[in-house]
Amino acid sequence: MTPPAPPAAPLRADCIGDSAGGLTFDVAARGNAGAALLILRRRGADAVADSSADTVSLPLAPAAEGRLRAALPSSVSLPEGRWDAYARLSGGEPRRLVPGVTDLRSLAERTPSGLLGHVAVRIPYATRQGNLTVRSWLRAPHAEAVDLRLESGGLTVRGRVYGTQLVPGADAELRARSGDGGGGGVRRLDVAAERTEFAFTVPYDGLAPGDWDLWLRPAGALGPVVRLARLLDDVADKNPVLTFPRARVLTPHGPVEAGPYYTRDNDLSLAVTPLDA
Repeated sequence: MTPPAPPAAPLRADCIGDSAGGLTFDVAARGNAGAALLILRRRGADAVADSSADTVSLPLAPAAEGRLRAALPSSVSLPEGRWDAYARLSGGEPRRLVPGVTDLRSLAERTPSGLLGHVAVRIPYATRQGNLTVRSWLRAPHAEAVDLRLESGGLTVRGRVYGTQLVPGADAELRARSGDGGGGGVRRLDVAAERTEFAFTVPYDGLAPGDWDLWLRPAGALGPVVRLARLLDDVADKNPVLTFPRARVLTPHGPVEAGPYYTRDNDLSLAVTPLDA
C-alpha cells in the first residue's frame, strides 16, 4: 500500500504597502510555476452570491529566484470587505496563502488627498487560522477619527474629512444602535470646523445605557451622513489593540460607565453600561 503523499507546504507571501494605498505580494514558489495568479476572494456576508465582483485575479510574474510578484495598485477597485488570498500555480487549484514578512510602514504615514471623492484602504493581516486576508475599506466620503480624549466626563473627538467639505452648520450625531436609546435614539452635537478638520465633545451624562454609533454631517442636516472611523494606519482590527479609559457619571437613567471603542469594522462607537447604584 502506497503511503499518502505528505501535504504540500503552505505558500507564503510577503506584503508591502505603498504610500498611495497599493499592495505588493511576493510569493515564495520553487520550480516552474507556469501561468500563475494571485486570487483575492471576498468572503461571507460581504460577498454577493455568484458575483464576479467578489473575485480579483492578479498576474504573478517572476521577480527573483523562487519568487513571484503581484501588484494590487490603489487604482484597482476592491470593494469593502475581507478578501482571502490564494495563489494558483501552473493551472492547478488555488492554494490558500499564509503571511510572511509584512511591511506596512508607509500606510501609517499616509495622508490621502481625497480628490477622488473617496478613501481606499487595504490592510493585509493573519486570520485566526494563520492565513492571509486583506481587509478593504472604501469610504466616500470619509471622516477619520484622529484623536480621542476624555475630558470632564465626556469624550472630545478630533478628526479630518476626505472627499467632502466642512461647511458652517456641520454637526455630529450619536445614534442608539438598538431600541430607542431611552427615548432619544439620535443626539445632535455642535461641531467646530476649520477647512477639513473638525472637533466635537460628547457629554456622557445625557446618554442612556447601550451602544451609540458616531456619525458626522459635514454639510449639516441637509447633507450626507458619514460614519466616523479610524482607517488610516496599519492596524486591521483596532478593537483588541486600542483601548480607552472609561468614565463613571450619573445620568437620568442612573450611574453608568461610558467610553469609546472601535467596532469590528474600525468604526467609532460608545459603550454606556449601567452600574449598580
